[in-house]
Amino acid sequence: MLGLLSGRGEELKLRTVVIDAGHGGKDAGAVSKDKKTYEKTFTLSIATLLAEKIKAEYPDVKVIQTRTTDKFVELRDRPAIANKANGQLFISIHINSAYSTSPNGYSVHILGQSSNKNRDLFAYNMDVVKRENSVILLEDDYSTKYQGFDPSDEQSYIFMSLMQNAHLEQSLLVASIISEKLKGGPIKADRGIWQNPFYVLWKTAMPSVLVELGFISNSNDLSLLKQESNRKDLAQRLFEAFKEYKTVYDSSLEIHKEDAAPAQETAPAATPAAVQPTPVVQEAKPAETAAVRYGTQIFASSRNIDPSDPMFMGYQPVVINIGSLNKYIIGIFESEEEARKANTIIKVKYPGSFMVKLSPDGVTRFK
Repeated sequence: MLGLLSGRGEELKLRTVVIDAGHGGKDAGAVSKDKKTYEKTFTLSIATLLAEKIKAEYPDVKVIQTRTTDKFVELRDRPAIANKANGQLFISIHINSAYSTSPNGYSVHILGQSSNKNRDLFAYNMDVVKRENSVILLEDDYSTKYQGFDPSDEQSYIFMSLMQNAHLEQSLLVASIISEKLKGGPIKADRGIWQNPFYVLWKTAMPSVLVELGFISNSNDLSLLKQESNRKDLAQRLFEAFKEYKTVYDSSLEIHKEDAAPAQETAPAATPAAVQPTPVVQEAKPAETAAVRYGTQIFASSRNIDPSDPMFMGYQPVVINIGSLNKYIIGIFESEEEARKANTIIKVKYPGSFMVKLSPDGVTRFK
């Protein structure tokens, strides 16, 4: 394992970032009071500027944009694009709105449940969440595509809480850095970091944040956002946040021989693979001496997550530690064929999961 970590240090660094310009096409997003200015225009402008800055300074980083023109992108396709690209960071850019013209400022959001139902803020949070998720209703046959998820029904958000810990710590780190970098910028009021059940954050298999850069319903914020110099300033601040997070992310993976744990401590344990509460595919026990096994990695996190956590849905994960990250792998078999059968079931529950190969050399993605 040590040789693998040392030799693949560069490969393990943050190499893919996905920038999501909210709304687009027939989905205008929030609209100004005079009906002349659309959220979709501002988000594309800032997202494009941010992408250009990252590409210019980090030519080795792959920058994926969910849209580069004024086109409609289905809500489910945004995280799908990020997951397919094996993104390591997802930044969704939005502009806020409210019925009142007084709210202003920026906020950063990570996946989680909205505030206490006994507080007035809960209703406001859910209004924002429902508005951002309501784009689903513009899609054809949305009830089938989203398997009954109703963006107007609070009960649809309950399951999201089961997955909120997967990348919580890293997402919070990104959010904290972004919030700090936005201070002193053109949009003055800091509305803080919130946890909300946004669909795009729920379905992305990586650290993810959604940024609301001002209120289109507030005349002062709107006036500032209309100025290209201010949009460039906001993009620069997001870029500075990306730079800082990448530095932290990359440095956390720097493993020196004297600090590395012995290979036997980081090698995957020869533990029986988990069985679903009501298994569709019977999972076999991997051979104790098997040199190569196959499984499905459902996510990676810097957190040590209890194997009994509901997010594992009855599976008993094998945890592989690489630097500061823990890779959580389920559905492990000695047979590639059996692992693939299990993978088809696992991917339904964990859309961002992918197959991996476990060998004496470490854990590698397997197609």
